[in-house]
Amino acid sequence: MNSQDILLSDEEQAELTRRVRSATISQRDGRRARVILLAAQGHSRKEIAELTALSVVSVTRWCKRFKELRLQGLIDLPGRGRKPSLPAEALKRTLEQVSQPSVGQPRWNCRSMARVAGISPASVQRIWAANGIKPHLTRTFKLSNDLPLEETFWDVIGLYLTPSHKTLVLCCDEKSQAQALQRTGQPLGIGDIRAQIHDHVRHDTLMLFAAMDYLQGRLISSIETQHQQWLAFLKRINWETPKSLQLHVIVSNSATHKHPAVKEWLKRHSRFHLHVTPTSSVWMNTVERFFRDITVDLSDGSFSAARELASAITTCLVQHNAPPRQYVWSAQGEDILRKIKRARESTAGAIRENVLFETGH
Repeated sequence: MNSQDILLSDEEQAELTRRVRSATISQRDGRRARVILLAAQGHSRKEIAELTALSVVSVTRWCKRFKELRLQGLIDLPGRGRKPSLPAEALKRTLEQVSQPSVGQPRWNCRSMARVAGISPASVQRIWAANGIKPHLTRTFKLSNDLPLEETFWDVIGLYLTPSHKTLVLCCDEKSQAQALQRTGQPLGIGDIRAQIHDHVRHDTLMLFAAMDYLQGRLISSIETQHQQWLAFLKRINWETPKSLQLHVIVSNSATHKHPAVKEWLKRHSRFHLHVTPTSSVWMNTVERFFRDITVDLSDGSFSAARELASAITTCLVQHNAPPRQYVWSAQGEDILRKIKRARESTAGAIRENVLFETGH
């Protein structure tokens, strides 16, 4: 058979070229695709064998199969190759039982599952890796119990997705228990890793109040030593913002924000409009992203007094405002609600399964 008489359609040419260039398919499939492309270009079987590091017999076989079955001929037939050596029952147990912890053990590992399934720990590891199962990892999450959730959700998210330039959207919250910790460590040297001793000395704690302008990113802030300073911070916001603007203030569902004195003050200042995030949903407040950044920046610091910590926080605030950095909300509200719905359904299903498993039904 002559390999030069292979003619390709536009679709076959594109698919074979994709296989040759793809980084996700096996080298075997990419090499077979290259054989056919070279044959269609008029190369002899000997030249193709040299270019692909295959034998002339293999080149002839794949050209023949392509002429008979086209692209389907480049795929191995079912049943070929090495037969699986693991018992089907062991494979099934390794995949299904991983979601059911054993008595006295909160989760499975490769060794404990291998003992139950009757296979080696390496086999368990390969099975879990092939199926994306990672029982050693845990992700924590919170779900709001507010019903209905959607109304409160859109009240807050709507301010991000459709902000108005005629009003001022302020994301407000307080970062409590900012501790001034004095640590002892070694300076960072070339080729070294910075070292710190585990022990530390606790000094006083501070509280950081922050209100972030969502559109501009500018921060209004206050560093206090007492928790009962929320009303004073609201007065500061009122003083530092233009009196002609309506203020839409996003706050967490905290008792501090609902104090009778706070409610009374808000009644007298009608330009303040509070938007409370649902319970367990502080992630909806973008100022929390700033709190996360400042925590990371100061986590390795050593402060012998609260005033040193306050000075470091003030430096971070000044750097943030010069120039201001905006945290843009990019997620679509419908996508978030769908994820919350799936999480609730999954959690409810897991609770039902645990009840059935524990009761033996």
